[in-house]
This record gives sequence, structure tokens and C-alpha cells, in this order.
Amino acid sequence: MSQTVTPSPTALSSGLVEAAIQPSPQSDFRDFVQETLALTRRLFIQLQRRPSTLLAGIIQPVMWLVLFGALFQNMPQGLFGGSQNYGQFLAAGVIVFTAFGGALNAGLPVMFDREFGFLNRLLVAPLASRFSIVLASAIFIASLSLVQTFVILGMSAVLGAGLPSLSGLALVILIVLTLTLGVTALSLGLAFSLPGHIELIAVIFVTNLPLLFASTALAPLAFMPKWLQVVASLNPLSYAIEPIRYIYTHATWGLSSTVMQAPFGAVSLGTALLVLAGFSGLALLSIRPVLRRAFA
Repeated sequence: MSQTVTPSPTALSSGLVEAAIQPSPQSDFRDFVQETLALTRRLFIQLQRRPSTLLAGIIQPVMWLVLFGALFQNMPQGLFGGSQNYGQFLAAGVIVFTAFGGALNAGLPVMFDREFGFLNRLLVAPLASRFSIVLASAIFIASLSLVQTFVILGMSAVLGAGLPSLSGLALVILIVLTLTLGVTALSLGLAFSLPGHIELIAVIFVTNLPLLFASTALAPLAFMPKWLQVVASLNPLSYAIEPIRYIYTHATWGLSSTVMQAPFGAVSLGTALLVLAGFSGLALLSIRPVLRRAFA
């Protein structure tokens, strides 16, 4: 015979209390957003107290545009493909390499937080998700990259390189953000893997210049020896530089437009975007085990 059991008032009241204490998914999401915004604001406060970081990140690419543009201002017409002048050719490389350099430094604030003990305080805090630490760094670096990109675009226009169309500008921003996301992920992974900031700075210095010269930032593929053409064609930076350069030099473009003649074949704009997206996706997947161990 079945029996109906009526819970006691004490049990009912304790169940209601437990239900009230149990956080809802919406509450967790709001907490995650609030934590991310707070950590992002902290990074911007640090930037406000040390504005020289942003100023140096703006002055350096402008100097590249002015000095290198003046160095090659008397080049024969058409020497660098469809570019009207070397400043127009160089603008794409400066935009991409500036975003790359800023994203490569993304791990330094996290590394200093590790060494000064602030990161340990965050890890023991009752955060909704510790991945807000990573997301805040990515938002901060992406914001700086956009500021630098707009300054370079404006300065290159003043120097005679012109400006892409509105759709071209939107694609430039998309390319910069995609590259920044992937490189930022790798930099943060290094920040949680390497023992100290000395090792991280060493990796940054060793990586910067080889990737610059082994890309199409300063010269087209046709100017390079065969072995360097192969290396530059495998460099993710080239797949960000060439689409931006094509947008600068062509009024009309599409996903099927050929932006680079690699040793293994023609590379279209759509293919270059897929390579960039794949690079960022692989970078994000590669740091997941590192972040899980760090946040465990």
C-alpha cells in the first residue's frame, strides 16, 4: 500500500532557503560580466597612471611610417606591386606588426601579478569564473590595438597612402582583432607557463624581429629568396598583412580576390581570413590545458 508523506514545515523552510541561496545561471553570468569589467577597468587605470606605454605604442609605428616612407619615397613606380608609394605598401605591415607586438606583450601584466602575489589573491577570491582574468586582458589589448590601428590609418592617410572604404575599414578591424586574439592567447599561455618575467621578455625579444623580417611587412614575396618565400608564406602575419594591403590598393575586392602569390599557389582573401581564424582557434585551444592547471 502506498503512503503519502507530507514534509514537515521545517523541511519545507530549509528547502526554500537552499533554493534561494542556489545561484541562477543569469546571476552567474552577471557576476562574470561584472568581474570582467572590473578587471578590465583595473588595467585601464594602470594605463592611465602610466600613459607612456600607450604613447610609445603610438609613436613607434608613426616613426616607422615616416622614416621608412621617406627612405623609399623615390622608388620607381610599380616596384612594390600596385602601391602608389612605399608608405601605402608599408601601412599594412605597420598596422599588423603593431597589433602583433602589443598582443605579444599581453602576458606581462599577468606575469607581474603572479610575481607580486596579486594573482594569488584573485585565484582564492570567490569569482564566478577565473577565466574573467584572461578575458579582461584580451579586451584591454584589443582596445589598445584598435586605438593604434586608427592612429596608423590616419597618419598613413596624411602621408599620402589614402584610406580604405568603409567596408575595407571594417575588414581591417576584423583582421586586427582576429590576429590580436590569437597572439594574446599565446602570450597569456606563456605568462602562466614560464617561471618569471625575464623569460617572458626574452621570448618576446627573440620572437619579434624574426617574425617581422620573415613576413611581407617590409617587402613583397617576389623580393625574397625561395626559402624565405616559403617561411613568409607559413607566417600567420603575412595572412593579415596581405589582405589589408590589397584593400589599400584595390577599390573593389571580394573573398575570391587573390591577395598573395605563395610558392604553393595563389591565396585568396577568404583563404587568408580562414588561416587567421584557424590560427586564433588553435592558439585558444592550445592554452586551455595551461589555464586549467593554473586555475585549478
